[in-house]
Amino acid sequence: MQAVTTSAGSPLPLGSRQFSEGINFSLFSRHASAVSLLLFNSVDDVLPALTLPLHSCIHRTGDIWHIMVHGIQGITLYAWQADGPDEPDNGHRFAPDKILLDPYTQALAGTDHLDFSHGSDTSERLHSDAGRRARCLLTDNSFDWQGDCPPAHPWCDTIIYETHVRGLTIHPSAMARCPGTFSGVIEKIPYLKELGITAIELLPVQEFYEHELIIRNPESGEHLRNYWGYSTVAFFAPKESYGSRHHPGCQVDEFKTMVRALHQAGIEIILDIVFNHTAEGDHTGPTLNFRGLDNSIYYLLEEDLRFYKNYSGTGNTLNCNHPVVRDYILDCLRHWVIDMHVDGFRFDLASVLGRDAHGNLLANPPLLERIAEDPILSRVKLIAEAWDAAGAYQVGSFPGMRWSEWNGQYRDDVRRFWRGDAGVTHAFASRLCGSSDIYMHSGKSPLHSINFITCHDGFTLNDLVCYAQKHNEANAEENRDGAHDNYSCNYGSEGPDEALEGVRLRQIKNMLTTLFLSRGVPMLLGGDEFRRSQQGNNNAYCQDNEISWYNWELLQQHEELHRFVRHLITLRRRLPVLCSEHFYSNEDILWFGPDLAAPDWHGPRSLLGCTIHAADTPPLCLLFNATADPVVFNIPPTETGNGWRILIDTARPAPKIPGESSRWLKKKQQSLLPPYSLQLLRSEQKSRGVSPQR
Repeated sequence: MQAVTTSAGSPLPLGSRQFSEGINFSLFSRHASAVSLLLFNSVDDVLPALTLPLHSCIHRTGDIWHIMVHGIQGITLYAWQADGPDEPDNGHRFAPDKILLDPYTQALAGTDHLDFSHGSDTSERLHSDAGRRARCLLTDNSFDWQGDCPPAHPWCDTIIYETHVRGLTIHPSAMARCPGTFSGVIEKIPYLKELGITAIELLPVQEFYEHELIIRNPESGEHLRNYWGYSTVAFFAPKESYGSRHHPGCQVDEFKTMVRALHQAGIEIILDIVFNHTAEGDHTGPTLNFRGLDNSIYYLLEEDLRFYKNYSGTGNTLNCNHPVVRDYILDCLRHWVIDMHVDGFRFDLASVLGRDAHGNLLANPPLLERIAEDPILSRVKLIAEAWDAAGAYQVGSFPGMRWSEWNGQYRDDVRRFWRGDAGVTHAFASRLCGSSDIYMHSGKSPLHSINFITCHDGFTLNDLVCYAQKHNEANAEENRDGAHDNYSCNYGSEGPDEALEGVRLRQIKNMLTTLFLSRGVPMLLGGDEFRRSQQGNNNAYCQDNEISWYNWELLQQHEELHRFVRHLITLRRRLPVLCSEHFYSNEDILWFGPDLAAPDWHGPRSLLGCTIHAADTPPLCLLFNATADPVVFNIPPTETGNGWRILIDTARPAPKIPGESSRWLKKKQQSLLPPYSLQLLRSEQKSRGVSPQR
């Protein structure tokens, strides 16, 4: 390495930052007794080219260690070492030989060489890891945003598409020039725009290590990988392997290019972000950054301070409401908004963010209040997975009014209704209307509910109607992993069966139609619109292969279903009554059964009808038959001279042109619904055309 000089530097900003006079490096560690900055010439170098010990009298301000380095040429690769008390009984786990990643690094290089070996408590902490070659990388923030402006869709117009950067385009059928990358996502923007999506929600893109698992597929012997990415190594850094790797750090500009292209198409980007735990695992896990810098501050510890509280189900839990950790999380979110132009966040196991140092749920958690009230974050979308792995369930009661929530109750009740379970008709009606029983008591609106039938965690929609049981044998856990209660049904035999395609397709359409006719914010799992299958695997976290990848050949095979989803999204946009931020009043909606009497809300048969009246749209009529028998529904009378136009019929093919329909009820006051089917009708004069699009 060329000759460099140093000076005291500045405690802020944390991380590494280029200034005209040099590069400033800054790191928090309250309990460290000594800190050294390591500089590397190349990602391939095992040993640093230069080690710069920091002197506490010069390079320390309070709990911040800092140094300015002058004269560095070319790319800047660095890491840290920290010495301090090695006292697990007191919560401290300093190991001076460990090469540590900067928690504030905005990029990593050499992540293929990050060793995640687990061992005994003592052996892991004391083992030197000079060979772990992932290094922190100083990034260049000179990207040309070309006047980028966020689409800023209101919640009432938002339609979310949950997807995975790698899985979206890595399959050969995607025919992507840059498969499995941020650039690959750009290639699918025309598809997403045509479908009608307004926001994509990406599974974790912060740096994680996909090779951390040590298990193999018991049948094929394939080494299983961390595919989903819920095991963050570097919270500020986009994942290196999602870039082209043309040069170190290119993933940062390629992420920004993806965001810019999405915004130009009017599509927002929401990141699934994991602040409930880190990749360091339990007391036997690897020491990568937080553990070796200030274990007792960053993590929630048991009374026996050697061990970690585990509200995440992954071995550790971040101490989110400690002031230092709280500031770290706020800084991270601001970085993704200011520097990367992200539009929103979905917080994994968000109830963890509301726990105090003892693990108790707080009524007004400081972190959640800070996020909600932060002026930089005031316009971004905030979504909570309002539960955790320790039994907290806060759907409808998650603290604060700015947070929308994944509505797990919506998922379960809609699945159960269409499966034909007894006694769920009333709950189904509540979900259709925005879940007032969940949200109204706290002054929240339907838009606090993120409605979904499926998500990355569980069956795909195709598998929900093809499998009665999960089939996770490929995960090497003898099918013990994954949810056991899926409310699925195979309708006669397990797995693909041509003889059952009719009922299965209708049920897929029924659930999709329910999703897009419900008040609240709809979220579609990517690939459900063309029947992507995971072969019955409902926990494909470790399947970086064709189980998880999008097979785009299915799009041609299931073109009619894809057209049907476009039809649903188009109609939702044209019918503002479905997207309202308010709950229906008793005057807005009239419920009835097939004979026009009051519905059997808690009976054994899943049958329901309703008419919706609103000032801004003609009357609508919804008819639901979730039984195995055809059912004749009587329908309330329309205005004089009007008939009922059939906008949606899940027992028939989708219209050739999404949003249009030329079919009318033959009998003005009656409709025959085949088994497992749904109809949406609109009262119109027969001479009247389809309403223009909003």
